[in-house]
Amino acid sequence: MEQVLLGKTGLYVSPICLGTMTYGDTGWRDWILDEKAGREQISYAYDLGINFFDTADMYSRGKSEVVLGNAIREIAPRDKVIIATKVYFPLSDDSNDRGLSRKHIMHAVDNSLKRLGTDYIDLYYIHRWNYATPIEETLQTLDILIKSGKVRYIGASSMFAFQLAKALYKADIHGWNRFSVMQNHYNLIYREEEREMNQLCVEEGIALAPWSPLARGYLAGGRIDAKDAPTKRAESDDYARKMYDHPNDVEVIKQLHEVANELGMSPSKLALAWLFHKPGVATPIIGTTKKAHIKEAVSASEVKLDEETMTRLEELYVPHAIKGIAPYGMESYR
Repeated sequence: MEQVLLGKTGLYVSPICLGTMTYGDTGWRDWILDEKAGREQISYAYDLGINFFDTADMYSRGKSEVVLGNAIREIAPRDKVIIATKVYFPLSDDSNDRGLSRKHIMHAVDNSLKRLGTDYIDLYYIHRWNYATPIEETLQTLDILIKSGKVRYIGASSMFAFQLAKALYKADIHGWNRFSVMQNHYNLIYREEEREMNQLCVEEGIALAPWSPLARGYLAGGRIDAKDAPTKRAESDDYARKMYDHPNDVEVIKQLHEVANELGMSPSKLALAWLFHKPGVATPIIGTTKKAHIKEAVSASEVKLDEETMTRLEELYVPHAIKGIAPYGMESYR
């Protein structure tokens, strides 16, 4: 694969990022793969040219970071891969074991480094916006982590555009490092990010690394709506049913299937190819339990779509309620 520039960082990454939420502790979610299977998936992805791997401290209560760290040490020199992890969500009942306070971030980054078995993190995200902590405290702390060498770049995930704009402004006036990547909720049946967030990121040179690019499987071809559950994950994924419950989603998915059939490719490959044609998108984050899906995602990065095809895929979309952004509290997760 031809690597892509990650925003203004000067860092080159594969156009597909492998998300590792699906690898870790089978007791955390019943659809999680154990460590052996997870390491096989990560190794396979690296062999295909993927050098960018995404995790979070809350995935499998930290075990996902352990799986990723162990796999990386087996397959590649540390400097040949890009590791991203995240901080924000609760890891215990302790009130300070969550959020974006200086205390929690300093504690969380050290724990992530230990679990990953590395002395630095390439990209450290705030997993959501934290209403309880002033953004100045969070940004200053992240800046300290970069200057200390524990973190190379910082990113943000799923917030309102005005919040990102505020964070960029605060970073600029204080001389702190800015967010370089936005990991936002963006796919063919959820395009609200196109209204403001995506445009802001393009203007500011911030790379887009969309999460759930296949809408938790709804765009993968195995199901049309929330009543269909062809996989173990789909059977128990209440979060997906809440995220993708708009009645018009079915119409967009049917159109996706029709166009994909005409082009002779799978719906999932076409849905990913559509994302690669959208302004600002650098590297969608895929999560999978099957090697074939990784291979297909890699091939999707090479698909060229014409304007007519893009129009057909987009023309049935209607406005949605905002989904995937943290409310005033810690209730939302992914």
